[in-house]
Amino acid sequence: MSITDSRRNKLAVLALFAITAFWGASFVLMEDAITLQPVPDFLATRFVLAAAILIAIRPKTVLLFTKRMWITGGITGLFLAFGYVTQTIGLDYSTAAITGFLTGLYVVLTPVLAWLLFRQKLNGKLLFAACLALVGLGTIALTPTGVGTGEIWVIVSALLFALHIVALGKWSPGADTYALTTMQLIVTAFVTSALAATDGYQAPPEPSVWIAVIITAVFATAIGFMLQTWAQAHMDASRVAIILTAEVPWAASLAVLSGQETLGVRTLIGGLIMFSAMLIVEWPSKRKPQPGEIQPVHPAGHFE
Repeated sequence: MSITDSRRNKLAVLALFAITAFWGASFVLMEDAITLQPVPDFLATRFVLAAAILIAIRPKTVLLFTKRMWITGGITGLFLAFGYVTQTIGLDYSTAAITGFLTGLYVVLTPVLAWLLFRQKLNGKLLFAACLALVGLGTIALTPTGVGTGEIWVIVSALLFALHIVALGKWSPGADTYALTTMQLIVTAFVTSALAATDGYQAPPEPSVWIAVIITAVFATAIGFMLQTWAQAHMDASRVAIILTAEVPWAASLAVLSGQETLGVRTLIGGLIMFSAMLIVEWPSKRKPQPGEIQPVHPAGHFE
């Protein structure tokens, strides 16, 4: 790997960690907002605003919407849209911690789906780290309350997010990052707006909801998914999934600071376990990967 590739991969890791901070904060913001505005309406407002921001900044990006991008951006956008819809419905029925844990199931689902869909061989280190990260997530959020309606919705969202990560790993190398991100957000905005229109759209009723919409639209959505799309052009999908589990410690920490939850020993232990999983993934290895194996780092076009 060249020095340029090494620096690019380091920047990709930093970008993904920034995304997890944005997404962790969005859990805390949305917890209160969706009690005041219906879920589809909140998501529609968020994603329409995010898509509009990206188009306003670079209006000529729509000229880059090729037939291939309509297909790839459309498919990944649908995964993203219904992932957020099912996750937010689950959050409405459950707590931020439980939602964060169950959403984190994508860390295990991602390498399995990459193997099933693209016949990528499973890397033992990545698989072990994925399972370890899952243990950390469980330590933070799992409770003996059983699996209810909200939990089922979030499990479905985890599957959709895993499909989104795997699909980006397949199609983002070589694609224009800004255009592909914009396409995904347009599709998500269309889907959530259609759902909101079924019983009449309701605008954010209070300034606090507008604040939540603006922050999640700009940082967690427009900037966040642009960074993810760019990072996945330089990193393996399974590695991305593990790094993104840092979203849960961020959510837990911010929930404590905002007074929504109390910091406990389980949160600290779970956070350390998840951090260990990410260290395992990022730790340099002298072992040469087998041909076709899902690798911790890959050059652009690895999935092509």
